Amino acid sequence: QVQLVESGGGLVQPGGSLRLSCVASGLSFSMYKMTWYRQVPGKERELVGDISMGGGITDYADSVKGRFTISRDNAKNTVYLQMNSLKAEDTAMYYCNAVRVLGAPRVEYWGQGTQVTVSS
Repeated sequence: QVQLVESGGGLVQPGGSLRLSCVASGLSFSMYKMTWYRQVPGKERELVGDISMGGGITDYADSVKGRFTISRDNAKNTVYLQMNSLKAEDTAMYYCNAVRVLGAPRVEYWGQGTQVTVSS
């Protein structure tokens, strides 16, 4: 059974830092591109950033470039989202997504999300 479990969310002050983790199980982790998304009520889901299977290539939304860093540890089946210089507009539910980019059929999995609230 495939499962993605996010953790690390919470309440932080503006300018603070937080590290989110997403632990995957039930899949061959290194075969999956990992992506972080976020969503607030009433708004569309937003891509935060993604990381390639081996961790060598990352991409970020303009809104988080220079502040957020995605990394992965394939030996631990875990992808991380390090968030620095947090702003109120970063407040959202953050979701981990896994997509198999090799082979067929294309499959995609989602975690339950972890809430990040940036407020003073």
